[in-house]
Amino acid sequence: MGPSGQILSARHPVVMDMPGRLLRLLSLLQSRREWSGRELADRLGVTERTVRRDVDRLRSLDYPVTGTTGTAGGYRLGSGTHLPPLQLDDDEAIAVALGLVGAAGGGVSGMADSSMSALAKLEQVLPARLRPQLAAVSSSAEAIPRPGVPQVSPDVLAVLARCCRNQEIVAFDYHGRARGATRRRVEPHQLLTLAWRWYLLAFDPGRDDWRIFRVDRISDVASTLHRFTPRELPAPDAATYLVESFTSAQYQQSVHLTVQAPAHAVSATFEGMVRGIVEPVDASSCVVRFSADTPALLLTQVAAIAAIADFAVDHATPETAALIAHVGGRLAQSFSRRDQTDSEGQYSDGK
Repeated sequence: MGPSGQILSARHPVVMDMPGRLLRLLSLLQSRREWSGRELADRLGVTERTVRRDVDRLRSLDYPVTGTTGTAGGYRLGSGTHLPPLQLDDDEAIAVALGLVGAAGGGVSGMADSSMSALAKLEQVLPARLRPQLAAVSSSAEAIPRPGVPQVSPDVLAVLARCCRNQEIVAFDYHGRARGATRRRVEPHQLLTLAWRWYLLAFDPGRDDWRIFRVDRISDVASTLHRFTPRELPAPDAATYLVESFTSAQYQQSVHLTVQAPAHAVSATFEGMVRGIVEPVDASSCVVRFSADTPALLLTQVAAIAAIADFAVDHATPETAALIAHVGGRLAQSFSRRDQTDSEGQYSDGK
């Protein structure tokens, strides 16, 4: 067995010592939470007795494969006291390297030093042909954290990710905006990151509805070890559900605009960002509705619209309207002073 926690390529001696069928079995066990003996035998084209022998071989290499007997028996790759060797192909190794570089700027507390340490260890065990690619990644890529973005605990992320994968109900304290912490028990669906923040999409049986939780507001998280049957998501995918939820949500501040530009052009302006509701009026104009927690957030969205087209403010909450008017007046005054200075300079040169 190689050193605990070692990441191995397909050419490492420990991996080369494994027959091809054993590697395929390991790959199957890593791809799904649980397999029956019959399913594994069918996938590998062998008997269930051969599967049992191959599982014993993996266990001898310190892979913690657990199993149960009987008609409902099965196998799964569990957790152990030691981290066994991990097989990565070439593309997976480079993908891991890119992920480690990005971890420093991903809003996860204390991950920058750990990521660089893991990247150095990865470089040591990779075959020579991959080291130039890894060196290029580590020297040419850098993730810059965004100031002011709340950091999340890697331990919290790890528990949530595991419960999502294993379809286990998770419990945690949630510190909402409007009130103190509440204890929640939810069916986790997926973790997502948007605008440098991490979110958990889950079904909350206590509220009989889907909910989105900011991970930086989650604490005291623990798996209940109770399995659940995944529910159908009311959207094509988790990312679409997250963005649409933010788009349609109604916050304390709001502004409605009539924009003299096609709806598709306005939507493209906010590509990759949480945008407002955009509804076409005709081929050359549309109505846009923004909602946010603060007037300052709405100001940035209105400014993005102002950069591409003329518009009229149809509605704005008082604080938002006052801020837009104040900033607009300040900009107009600044450019008026600049024009006056330029004019006086030209007059002086003319004398």
